[in-house]
Amino acid sequence: MNGRSKQELAGVTLLGKQKVSYSYSYNPDILESFANKHPENDYFVKFNCPEFTSLCPMTGQPDFATIYIAYVPDKLLVESKSLKLYLFSFRNHGDFHEDCVNIIMKDLIKLLSPKYIEVWGKFTPRGGISIDPYANYGKQGTHWEKAATERLLWHDMYPEKIDNR
Repeated sequence: MNGRSKQELAGVTLLGKQKVSYSYSYNPDILESFANKHPENDYFVKFNCPEFTSLCPMTGQPDFATIYIAYVPDKLLVESKSLKLYLFSFRNHGDFHEDCVNIIMKDLIKLLSPKYIEVWGKFTPRGGISIDPYANYGKQGTHWEKAATERLLWHDMYPEKIDNR
């Protein structure tokens, strides 16, 4: 079968719309998914999101980051426009960097029930310190559960050269 049927795309409502409402406060209900046509294959889907913005919960000042999301889908894939709008919804959300990364991961787990997922936030420095939280998950009872543990244990053993981004 080539392409996707209307039935397969029934849950995708944002893609192709010219006028989209932006949510300026955290809204996980924006996320949409569609069926994975290759659930028997293990493969990574990676999103690089270099324009993430949230607010410091203490000062209200903006925090900027590149968010990396990589996952091995099971039955569902996240629709990228809905992901973009979802990440935008953090714009006025006040939370610490570590919280944002874990919230994003948990919302995607709830939506997709992926075999494996990792979310890595690389935040720009504030006060001379950059914070790069990382969270991951492997589906229980699968080899991905073990892979998540191993990945976390060895995560960032060879960090990149920091040049103030």
